[in-house]
Amino acid sequence: MIQKQQSMALSPYMELYNLIVPADNMLRKINELIDFSFVYEELKDNYCLDNGRNAIDPIRMFKYLFLKTVHDLSDVDIVERSKYDMSFKYFLNMAPEEQVIDPSSLTKFRKLRLKDINLLDLLINKTVEIAIEKEVIKSNSIIVDATHTKARYNQKTPKEVLMDRSKKLRKTIYQIDENMKSKFPSKTTTDVLEDEIKYCQDLIDVIKKEEVLVQYPKVKEQLNLLEETVADDVEQLQISEDKDAKVGHKSADSAFFGYKTHLAMSEERIITAATITTGEKNDGKQLEALIEKSIEAGMEVETVIGDAAYSEKGNIEYANKNEIKLVAKLNPSVTQG
Repeated sequence: MIQKQQSMALSPYMELYNLIVPADNMLRKINELIDFSFVYEELKDNYCLDNGRNAIDPIRMFKYLFLKTVHDLSDVDIVERSKYDMSFKYFLNMAPEEQVIDPSSLTKFRKLRLKDINLLDLLINKTVEIAIEKEVIKSNSIIVDATHTKARYNQKTPKEVLMDRSKKLRKTIYQIDENMKSKFPSKTTTDVLEDEIKYCQDLIDVIKKEEVLVQYPKVKEQLNLLEETVADDVEQLQISEDKDAKVGHKSADSAFFGYKTHLAMSEERIITAATITTGEKNDGKQLEALIEKSIEAGMEVETVIGDAAYSEKGNIEYANKNEIKLVAKLNPSVTQG
């Protein structure tokens, strides 16, 4: 059963937070800046509202995931750190002496409670709302573009994530014992995700046998994160083989396999909308969705700036109908028509 529980527990030790968590602490600032009550509204359909045991506060669980993303830790380690990091406890609205959750509860929350929730739109909309409220966004223009490069807002492929995390784990271990190189399995030479998973599983098995090594906190954290990632990828492979990814083209003579991220952002470089499509989709076809999502997020869109892909006939008609100025080089399909 879900209920609104986000009030700081009464405790004789609450004054500790004012002594330990300074006013300029990032998590304290976020707590003061953002009203997280929107989480209840977004997740209410994923909980029973009137019977059963009280669920762990969804806002607290959502904040755990925020911390997990910021610090790039496994469920186990982000919960472990929240036992003793007072800034974490303050951010999670816990009393200093309050017990933390079981890590399995966090795993269940991110896999089940967030199911069917469009987190991308939810977080973008909240970001835009705050940026407008704080007058960070002052423009009425959006810039539209699509990317299939490794930009900072682009997700890595599962294989790239595994490679990155296994590399960080190895580097951490080499700082302690460089002789471990001879014990590690040979790296995979293929582009197959299953081969990378097998390599990571073998690497994990070797490291776990080193009882002294795994006691180092920096090794333990990297190991737990890699192990969690492998488990998530194995589970995802059992659900889907990702048949949607298709070949698209960056230019007339280059191709890529996967997805495109289509973005709209304000002139202040705040992302106001995003859509994700398969690689072969035309950029221009996403313009209307990006404008509509930006408006839904709170933007007053008067001007749209993009390249020639966005100035096709349908987009020009849509822009004229909605009194939006479209700034883009004329699409060849229009000039030839």
